[in-house]
Amino acid sequence: MDPFDSLLRGVHADGAAFGRSVLTPPRALRFVDGAPLTLCVPMRGEGWIFHPESDKPRLVRVGEAATVRGPAPFVFSAEPRSSFAPGELRDVRRGHTGPADPTDHADHLVLLVGVYHVRGLVPQRLLGALPPVLVVPDDQDCAALRDYLDAQLDAGRPGRQVVLDRLLDWLLVCTVRDWFDQPDTEAPGWYRALSDDTVGPVLRAMHDAPGRPWTLASLATRAGVSRSTLAKRFTSLVGEPPLTYLTDWRMTLAADMLAESTATVAAVARHLGYADAFGFSAAFKRVHGMSPSAARSRSSSGRKTN
Repeated sequence: MDPFDSLLRGVHADGAAFGRSVLTPPRALRFVDGAPLTLCVPMRGEGWIFHPESDKPRLVRVGEAATVRGPAPFVFSAEPRSSFAPGELRDVRRGHTGPADPTDHADHLVLLVGVYHVRGLVPQRLLGALPPVLVVPDDQDCAALRDYLDAQLDAGRPGRQVVLDRLLDWLLVCTVRDWFDQPDTEAPGWYRALSDDTVGPVLRAMHDAPGRPWTLASLATRAGVSRSTLAKRFTSLVGEPPLTYLTDWRMTLAADMLAESTATVAAVARHLGYADAFGFSAAFKRVHGMSPSAARSRSSSGRKTN
């Protein structure tokens, strides 16, 4: 498993896909759901995304897919304008878009939208690497998905929603990966480093077994280079030393384990390669600014208020 796999593992369409909307000027959709990530795929026509953190509207055409990072509301319009009269905006909330346009003519914009409500710090590491709005062509791995998605939207067979969710997950992975692969994209260092013969195997090893008692020497052995060579190359490509990266990744996993399970602090410590809870707690507090127990209490309080 590599970092990209790890971070996307917890990002899934949640069974509340917005589905397909038909828009004609001057109508527009205003997404007020607060979802951390939204996928927009024009099936016919083209439209513009207006996001408060983007300096200009982004055009999205058929053959392209866009992701929008939340939770700020944004607008998808069939026209390149950002101001709308009352009644022209249709608010979109989780699993509900309101009444669709009753006619579906060839000149209308047909938009497929998927929503991703993600929880925990692990997927947030991925979301933090994305711009507010990104648009990429789906002319590589993703192209074949468009026909499948269109067919499933009209299918009445059992399991339709599950199939749609899986296809949307697949399309999201393709979209984000294709964006990271663009030469002018500021992809995170760990993503670029995955293709490096020295650093790539080390990153995969740490994500495959974060609880193994890794040392700089054992990681260098995995890479087939000296400790100094690994330390220098890893830091140059990823932006931090190997063991610093490992500790940060372990503490990210630890925060989610404490929030989502009933495992004791000692059990979490052992799972992530710490010999005792004291050393684990010290590392956790250094990274997160609070003790593991305080983090669990805060997470529990947050769930009760939601």
